[in-house]
Amino acid sequence: MGRVSAWEALLLGIVEGLTEFLPVSSTGHLTLLFHLLGLPVEADPFLKTFLIAIQLGAILAVLLLYGKRFAGDRGLWARIGVAFLPTALLGFLFYPLIKGVILGKDGVVVFFLFFVGLALLLADRLAERARYRDVKELPLLKVAWIGVFQGMAALFPGTSRSGATILGGLLLGLRRKAAAEFSFLLALPTMLAAVGYDLLKSAPEVPEGGFELLLLGFASALVTALATVRWMVAFVERVGFRPFAYYRMALALVYAYFFLR
Repeated sequence: MGRVSAWEALLLGIVEGLTEFLPVSSTGHLTLLFHLLGLPVEADPFLKTFLIAIQLGAILAVLLLYGKRFAGDRGLWARIGVAFLPTALLGFLFYPLIKGVILGKDGVVVFFLFFVGLALLLADRLAERARYRDVKELPLLKVAWIGVFQGMAALFPGTSRSGATILGGLLLGLRRKAAAEFSFLLALPTMLAAVGYDLLKSAPEVPEGGFELLLLGFASALVTALATVRWMVAFVERVGFRPFAYYRMALALVYAYFFLR
């Protein structure tokens, strides 16, 4: 069974915190980093669990930054609930496929890194004519479709949960800042459900010392996610999502060159 060292757990947590809420695919980056570190994520149940569990640090960062707004806004709660339902349904139905077959597959990661980057590039242009300044202005049916976008992201590593949510928001008429912030908030129930379910199923597979490594990855993800979320909101308002789209497509080509030959 493969194991991560303390410094590897720290590094993986930092990468998770940096990429979880950017539309660049945290799973794609972590899978690439596992390759570079020589860790067999495809064959090791603990490494797959580590890949999912360190997302808790990123979740806590959003709670710290948006907790007051999230707790007191019933309209926002309702929309988060509506969007979460299709995500939860898709995740529950396809969890065995995600964990047992798809997670860590290089070809899947490369394809969706590039494809979603291209789609994000096109959707960012639509944002210049976006109708809705806030997700609470968005009709509930469109909110549900954002949840479908996010649910599909869970099926295919390299898609990016935040990237799919932002893409759905842009295509359905949200302004850039609103699409980004809703992706942060929708991550809370989605990631809590996914991580909690995975830990419940995988706890017996965590080796001795494994929970300490998960905690280290959690802490480093929390610190870096706090800084990343603050930066991203200001950046997309000023510049948009095109740099992320180009980055995704370039990363897909680099990834393919080194690991799909």
